[in-house]
Amino acid sequence: MNCEYQDVIIIGAGLSGIGAACHISKACPQKSVAILEGRASMGGTWDLFRYPGIRSDSDMFTLGYNFKPWDDPQSIADGGSILKYIKETAKEFNLEDKIRYQHKVMSIEWCSKSATWTLHLEVAGEQSKMKCNFLLGCTGYYNYEHGYTPNFKGKDDFQGDFIHPQKWPENLEYTDKKVVVIGSGATAVTLVPEMAKKAKSVTMLQRSPTYVGTVPKEERLAITLRKFLPEKWVYRITRGRNVLRTMLIYKYCKAFPNHARKTITGMAQKQLGKDFDMVHFTPKYNPWDERLCAVPNGDLFKSIRHGKAHVVTDTIDSFTKDGIKLNSDKVLDADIIVSATGLDIKVLGGIDIKVDGKPFKFSDSKVYRGVLIENLPNIGMVFGYTNASWTLKSDLISEFVARIINRMDKTGTQICTAVDKNDTSTIPFMDLQSGYIDRAQDQMPKQGANLPWRLYQNYFKDLVSLRMGRINDGVLQFEKAQAPLPLSAATSQ
Repeated sequence: MNCEYQDVIIIGAGLSGIGAACHISKACPQKSVAILEGRASMGGTWDLFRYPGIRSDSDMFTLGYNFKPWDDPQSIADGGSILKYIKETAKEFNLEDKIRYQHKVMSIEWCSKSATWTLHLEVAGEQSKMKCNFLLGCTGYYNYEHGYTPNFKGKDDFQGDFIHPQKWPENLEYTDKKVVVIGSGATAVTLVPEMAKKAKSVTMLQRSPTYVGTVPKEERLAITLRKFLPEKWVYRITRGRNVLRTMLIYKYCKAFPNHARKTITGMAQKQLGKDFDMVHFTPKYNPWDERLCAVPNGDLFKSIRHGKAHVVTDTIDSFTKDGIKLNSDKVLDADIIVSATGLDIKVLGGIDIKVDGKPFKFSDSKVYRGVLIENLPNIGMVFGYTNASWTLKSDLISEFVARIINRMDKTGTQICTAVDKNDTSTIPFMDLQSGYIDRAQDQMPKQGANLPWRLYQNYFKDLVSLRMGRINDGVLQFEKAQAPLPLSAATSQ
């Protein structure tokens, strides 16, 4: 069996993977690059999710790449526009021929002697292999096969349509139907106002409230600047302002949680009306203990205020043939139930890992600068921010990986490993209290108490660390392989 070799392999052709390929191809033109995508199309999240109203949950001036301006009038963009942006980027940077579709990575094996990763693949139902020197996982953090659905009592008794947003039926008709959306996160607050436009009734059923804030759908600063400045400068100025604003809001919420709580709920009250019971939008936790939900132009609040949508805070006793019975004995009639109950976490695509023939347990390791896995050579992981746009971090990670690859070339080494000689203590990788994070703690790597093993969820600190910080810091160990690497893009056995 022929085994194709590429210098760098990127797993995933979503927003992160396409961005990483652009950064590495530009910074390391001497290296061959391939992108492996398990599905039949690029786009990741923005191709997979097709539910009504699918959109970004942060502004596109920060969710967009740092090298390609977002010139669409929308700041909070619909999924189709984001997918178009990703495809335009792939075409503009000549990546289309580098993508291998329906290449699902099942397991990977590292060989220290040859300094290569062997990837065991399933390609359109057949087994195959590829090799590379450096591997970058851009797989996101959730299972693409299915979402998370609790074990609802009596679920099979329900005679209507039961749907998870990750598997939205293509031609679902909900005009004049009674809809119940279970959940209060980003997906739920997107679905409710959109479905309320056509449905007979839409009820958002939540076990507990979430902080929800209004953001502008269009960026006024960018619209104004476009009258005077080139698009490139409009993008840079607006992006910089939005990064700073997001970080200041986060800092404010963390430093003054009680005041932030009053501010957020007060703004919601103004949009919902003075008679609305704010128990439905007043969480027990502090702002940013869980991720805040953003609604463009307050569309969720408008739907509720105009009577097109409703919120119920309660817990589910069981499903009935006609809807949901709550523990308060109230019954919600439904023709359609949407379980917007979150994602099933799957870090690094759930890939099995071996190092020199021995299994490697991902969750036992720390992450170096939020990029490299402790004691795991030549592999990086893209994991974006939880308190800001994902792509802000993925851009920096891709740039840092390119720096490492060029460092190896400059020093004549082929292996790079992050090693913690001080054996520092560990804390959970993510500091959010969200349910999907709690469910995945046994899969997640760890972070350390101090740099470079500590994640601060701070773009400006990461900017200094990843773009300007020293590579030769004593933690990264560079070594030569015992055997020469294959020629770039050559075919080897």
